Amino acid sequence: MAEKIKAELLSFLKGSELPLSILVVESVGYLPALRRLFPRAALYAVTATGQPEGPEYAGLSVHWTALDYLAAPLPFAPETFDYILSDLLLEQAGNPQDIAAGFSCYIKQTGALLTSFRNIRHWSVLEELRDGHYYRVCARLFAKPEFEKLLYASYYKAVRMRAQRRAAPPEVLARLQEAAFENTHDDLETEFWLVYAARSMPELSLLKSFYTQAQRETLSRLLHRIEYGVDTARQVAAFWAFYDAAGLFPAYAANFVRESVFHPRRFYRHLRAFSAGRGEVREMLSEACASARSEEERALFAALLREEDAI
Repeated sequence: MAEKIKAELLSFLKGSELPLSILVVESVGYLPALRRLFPRAALYAVTATGQPEGPEYAGLSVHWTALDYLAAPLPFAPETFDYILSDLLLEQAGNPQDIAAGFSCYIKQTGALLTSFRNIRHWSVLEELRDGHYYRVCARLFAKPEFEKLLYASYYKAVRMRAQRRAAPPEVLARLQEAAFENTHDDLETEFWLVYAARSMPELSLLKSFYTQAQRETLSRLLHRIEYGVDTARQVAAFWAFYDAAGLFPAYAANFVRESVFHPRRFYRHLRAFSAGRGEVREMLSEACASARSEEERALFAALLREEDAI
């Protein structure tokens, strides 16, 4: 028989004094611990039945909403929350991608969805099927690769998972492996997968936390105009004016370029052509070379550095 999931999503988070905004959907048992971890956070909760009774919820300063999230959109503005927590969020969803993508709209670019799902490859499920039974006809189960693909298709950029295991009797595990069921990363003994799905890649999430969305949009627009040679001299001048006014620094600028520009060779050549006296160009290239993600990328920036030094 299936076991109840253990409430372990908070293992992904570290406490903070920051005034975050956190939404819990149905999994209200997390609220007391969330308040201890984030004493200055604005806590919100959505449940189909509204605020539950019980002394554990008293004094938590939670904003309660009675709503069935499977039947109606959440009543919040876009990019309201740093985190949304909900165990087994998609298990009862008729169209899970609609729910996953819809929730992503309420999460800040620097935020994440924390959820979980029941593993369809757990030995207990496979044993039931072998015996001709399936007891979760109203529940949606997933395999790990399928769930990852669903999240990436729903506008999440970085997905991490942790296993919540329930060991199989040795003879059951041996029988499944003899039947050619692979057990990579102990998948056959993972009853639930805990999931942290971020709206942005970790590097870009850090970049986004430094400046406002309006500033990031301005910077991205300038970079793309320089990249594609649109009134290049004027756009380069505007870039350096923004760089100085916003207090940018070479490492930040280089990482933002890496995450935003499609043709880095073209961009840096255009930038260099109209940046006389700006030593930051070389510093940006050095940072890009040092943090390259592949040998090919490192070779590209090394070549651009040699061009810069030859001037």
